[in-house]
Amino acid sequence: MLIVICGVTASGKSGLALEIAQRLNTAIISADSRQIYREFDIGTAKPSLAEQKSVPHYQIDICEPTETLTLAEYQQQTQELIKTSNHSLPLLVGGTGLYLDAITKGLKIPRVSPQPELRSQLSSLGQAQIHGWLAQVDPEAARKIHLNDQFRTLRALEVFYVTGVPITAQQGENPPNYPILQIGLDGDVAALDKRIAIRTKQMIEMGLVQEVDYLCHKYGKNLPLLNTLGYSEIKQYLAAEINLEQAIALTVTHTRQFAKRQRTWFRKNKNIHWFDSGSSNLVEQVWQTIQEFINY
Repeated sequence: MLIVICGVTASGKSGLALEIAQRLNTAIISADSRQIYREFDIGTAKPSLAEQKSVPHYQIDICEPTETLTLAEYQQQTQELIKTSNHSLPLLVGGTGLYLDAITKGLKIPRVSPQPELRSQLSSLGQAQIHGWLAQVDPEAARKIHLNDQFRTLRALEVFYVTGVPITAQQGENPPNYPILQIGLDGDVAALDKRIAIRTKQMIEMGLVQEVDYLCHKYGKNLPLLNTLGYSEIKQYLAAEINLEQAIALTVTHTRQFAKRQRTWFRKNKNIHWFDSGSSNLVEQVWQTIQEFINY
């Protein structure tokens, strides 16, 4: 058995997961693509050390910021954690849709790591030409990938050149054979927007500026992770391109846009049981659903 707690950013997934994990005496497995990296703490809303001590957490702080963990590696590690866990009912918690799908749907993922040099060479040729090449070697992928979607075009070509097999021939699903309960948190958009603004200011108070400054000095300003949400805006502030209030406002705006994309992604999944994150008895509602799932 597996319980998933997912939803948009700032919807309260971590708090709910801690409550449920303590009741079940179980562990939490993170499904957050940035919390896997060490030292990126405040900007990723990583659980505090106290929270991590109160409930066992996995898939947090498992990579150096200079390393890359592929989706296939995350899937393999997490599947093994679920299989060998001392806890009969672990919680998979996070907002990274691909991470969650990799586990709940058993996505078949080509075992091809990023090829920076190949991507650079292909990118220099222009999107129109490389999409045309893709149409020749993998027509099905070319039909699915938009003409202007360079990222997916490069990935499809990368997989083909490394393996000699079209990416579409290597994809598909192999769902796990154990029951899964998927719980989703969402709520009134205006209320969530307010929570995003509050959490952003809390991150500043917790020392986000100092965290970004430290990471820039340690790893260099060009570290890809420093171009992600919350970090890139503060990096602009540290470079004197904008003031702090502008950086905060930009972070709030970009986070709201990110939440909208998450909402679109998760709403396509008909297996998620949705709960209002603003409900006064949220924990009890979710707990009742879990009890029904366990006793089914």
